Amino acid sequence: MSSPQETAVDPVSPVERREPAGRFGVVTGFALLVAGIVAPLVVGLSAAQALTLLGIPDPGPLTTYGLPAVRAVADLAGALTVGSLLFAAFLVPAQSDGLLGVGGYRALRRAGVAALVWAGAALLLVPLTLSDTTGQPVRSILRPEEIWRALPKVEVAGAWRTTAIMVLLLAIACRLALRWGWTPPLFAWSLLCMLPIALTGHSSAGGAHDLATNSLILHLGGMAVWVGGLFAVLAYALRGGKYTGLAARRFSAVAAIAFAVVALSGIVNAWVRMSPSDLFTTTYGRLVLAKAAALTLLGLLGLVQRRRALPALEAEPADRTALVRFAGVEALIFAATVGLAVGLGRTPPPPSTRIPSPAEVELGYDLPAPPTLGRFLFDWRFDLIFGTLALVLAALYLAGVVRLRRRGDAWPVGRTIAWLSGCAVLLFATSSGVGRYAPAMFSVHMAQHMMMSMLAPILFALGGPVLLALRALPPAGRNNPAGPREWVLAAVHNPVSRFLTYPIVATGLFIIGFYALYLGGIFDQTVNSHGAHLAMNVHFLLSGYLFYWVVIGIDPKPREVSPFTKVGMVFGSLPFHAFFGVALMSMTTVMGDWYYRALGLNWNTDLLQDQRTGGGLAWASGEVPLVLVMMALLIQWSRSDERLATRLDRAADRDDDAALAAHNAMFAELAERDRGARG
Repeated sequence: MSSPQETAVDPVSPVERREPAGRFGVVTGFALLVAGIVAPLVVGLSAAQALTLLGIPDPGPLTTYGLPAVRAVADLAGALTVGSLLFAAFLVPAQSDGLLGVGGYRALRRAGVAALVWAGAALLLVPLTLSDTTGQPVRSILRPEEIWRALPKVEVAGAWRTTAIMVLLLAIACRLALRWGWTPPLFAWSLLCMLPIALTGHSSAGGAHDLATNSLILHLGGMAVWVGGLFAVLAYALRGGKYTGLAARRFSAVAAIAFAVVALSGIVNAWVRMSPSDLFTTTYGRLVLAKAAALTLLGLLGLVQRRRALPALEAEPADRTALVRFAGVEALIFAATVGLAVGLGRTPPPPSTRIPSPAEVELGYDLPAPPTLGRFLFDWRFDLIFGTLALVLAALYLAGVVRLRRRGDAWPVGRTIAWLSGCAVLLFATSSGVGRYAPAMFSVHMAQHMMMSMLAPILFALGGPVLLALRALPPAGRNNPAGPREWVLAAVHNPVSRFLTYPIVATGLFIIGFYALYLGGIFDQTVNSHGAHLAMNVHFLLSGYLFYWVVIGIDPKPREVSPFTKVGMVFGSLPFHAFFGVALMSMTTVMGDWYYRALGLNWNTDLLQDQRTGGGLAWASGEVPLVLVMMALLIQWSRSDERLATRLDRAADRDDDAALAAHNAMFAELAERDRGARG
């Protein structure tokens, strides 16, 4: 994979050669010890209460106190993995030939070691979780036949098994990678490794579990980036890395965003779990206050470091004392906070006296009435993942447009309208009444699917976000470390992008998803899974954007596609899309019948008719994208002809129409030869 081109190499400075690596190992080991001690101490406050509420026998002290200790080690090792990969990918530069610099290479190797610790802890948590769930001692669970029998029945244990497998693959990849181009996808994979656990536990059950689960995903990701990035910067500073100042400045910006994500997602997660009065009257509430205080202290320390340590480092790059001091204190407080968070996760939230409906148990909220136009338009439930994504994409795009205009450069209004319209469609599809009713009705789900795969991607492709980023972001400059603009170019021009933009690949990903998901049985098996719905929406959005980026996108692409091929992609996909809609309307069995009936919605009893309505929407909705795409193609071709004519006119003005004169002279010479031949 390619990397952003730069000439700056990260050599090993004399200070870096002499700096022993043992100090960071001591700090890391002490942090793991602190997290492993704080977690069981916190659990000791509520372990008996949790067992009593769940009606489970005491599995013994090894499980009661060993499980939170190992969980704290797993969480901190996961954060170190994520932070080290973040550091290698974006905080220090690579070499000009695409190989990792010294700082990035060491960070990648630390990520591999931390991933092995993470995977080992995840494997230990499988029997510990089974012991905790069944109330049996660990020695009874360790028998292979017991684990094999109990594992499919305990969701959290299965999630730890999945985590261990994913993290082991990550550790192997960290060991094999040498080039910068692999670090961004490895960083993304490390964040995905946190999803199996984020989708289980307190947040995946009970009322408002849709909000709770989404907030927990954001919370864990933000904490991992914040904690792990701090440890990675600290390790680099202790070694006297050449780009310590650059890494600290970049991480300061990342940490500010991570702090905001952690704070807001934590507030949402606590709000859906308890009432304000529970903060001071329950163990769970007091632990929430303690965690909030720790995060506030960490935020203040980060602010002080931004105002003191970074200016001191700018004034004297060789003096890292202030940075190391603040980062070391933050690292230890973070370790205690991780242990506190694990203890909080093991503490049962305040019980609710209200009995939820079957729909609320499955969805996280109730649907007492059938959908109407008014409810689709005004009965909103904000989606923390995709609703936030829509708002962030709109804000970033507008920031880029404002920067261009302040610089005196123009940006077409039509592109801005197209992009903001795409953000509005994404927000409406996931957070309005459509998003509220989509998990409960197949027809509404299909309408959401069509908006996210057919309409929003067209508008995003016409917005030209990559072109805007390349114009708005400043270039790094010669002999300077690569920055965001170079990262964008590297993402566009790399082998993976070239492969994905093959017309047959982009079209195949766009079409095959329909058939594999619905006609292949995936939807029927995962219709009740929140994580599966998140993955579906991601696939709808990305596959649609990739297809329309190749067909009508105005952004630079890894490969050029002829107009004839673009038209062929559009018309070639239409029969498959139409047949898919007809196939849904012709089915005699209901996909997810068991799930929809479990919701107990007495106003949605004819499930087969609802499924046929969804098939009709899928069949009919292909016309709208076709019209939009053909209009866009005609306008682009027209403007291309106008630009070609303008270039020719300017060339003629510059050389006094020399090309036309030469052309006429050639024909005059041919005519003269013809007359001579006849004579």
